[in-house]
Amino acid sequence: MGEAGSGCLREFVGSPSPLVGRAGAGGHPCQGVYHRPVGEPPKTAFIAAHYDVDFSEHYMAEHLAARGYGFLGWNTRFRGNGAYFLLDHALAEIGVGVRWLRERAGAEQVVLLGNSGGGSLMAAYQSQAVAPTITPVAGMRPVPAIEDLPPGDLFIALAAHAGRPEVLTAWMDPSVTDETDALSVDPSLDPFDRDNGPPYSAEFQARYRAAQRARNERITDWALGRLDELKETRARDALFTVHRTWADLRMIDPTIEPSDRKPNRCYLGDPRRANYGVFGIAALCTLRSWLSMWSLRTSQCTAARHLARVTVPSLVIHATADEGVHDVDARAIVGALAAPDKTVERVRDGHYLLGSRPEVADMIDSWVRARLTS
Repeated sequence: MGEAGSGCLREFVGSPSPLVGRAGAGGHPCQGVYHRPVGEPPKTAFIAAHYDVDFSEHYMAEHLAARGYGFLGWNTRFRGNGAYFLLDHALAEIGVGVRWLRERAGAEQVVLLGNSGGGSLMAAYQSQAVAPTITPVAGMRPVPAIEDLPPGDLFIALAAHAGRPEVLTAWMDPSVTDETDALSVDPSLDPFDRDNGPPYSAEFQARYRAAQRARNERITDWALGRLDELKETRARDALFTVHRTWADLRMIDPTIEPSDRKPNRCYLGDPRRANYGVFGIAALCTLRSWLSMWSLRTSQCTAARHLARVTVPSLVIHATADEGVHDVDARAIVGALAAPDKTVERVRDGHYLLGSRPEVADMIDSWVRARLTS
């Protein structure tokens, strides 16, 4: 255990998974860093996890530890490995982290923090913990460990997306005509062709959104068909690439769903450059990880279905200058939450809250304390 700053202790946590063993080199499949204040172990602790982003040193950890809480930045074995993501497996490994907080760290109240893409993931966790509904992806075996997950006591959605298949579809470039060719393009749908905009007409926007959904469905059709073909072979799955996924019209045209965000900007900077680069969500998938995480038709990573079973007190914090999460997303999350006690807060900042982290920590602290003392 070491110090991370004034009065904050950090402890590395490595835990077994109910699904796979330790790596040959010795690493545990479930890993994270527990942040807490010096002194008595805190009775309230947060856990934050993501589909594939490393949350072990999450940007809110030290801020909330400084306010008297524990914070477990938690990773499943899919950290940095989203190409192989399976929802039921990830939920089982998040359960390992929640149990560690309750049984080893001494937490009496656990707050599920769903940040960014982790919003729908943590909603799925709480949903499965209170009313199991998750089923295995095509051809996979059931995971008994997800039938008895310890639920959280509070839920927070922080700069959270509405779900993995929704965010991918909203961002994907529908002008791709050949999934094997990153440069293939239908000029009539090209968002970077000046003849199309910006500004983009209502007619173009409607065609564009419909074509995005159609592209997602085509990939799903192909993935399901390919899995059927593999049944008669030695292979059980296959890798494939998804090109050009930084093309949400809102990234380019700020007049669409206006907010405090900067124009012509995505999380990787200039959308045109990012769209034709090699770093993008869903860039590499297996047939099953596509069906588990990204498909509009088959994915169980949509937040709304899970939020409908989240009844614990819930807080939604929306960053009004977010480059990829919009007010419509925050309103959808609030509308889908079943919690009788739900609060919405807004902060004028970008997705990573670079200028407002202490402010947001105070916001969370105030909200949590009010519920722990009521």
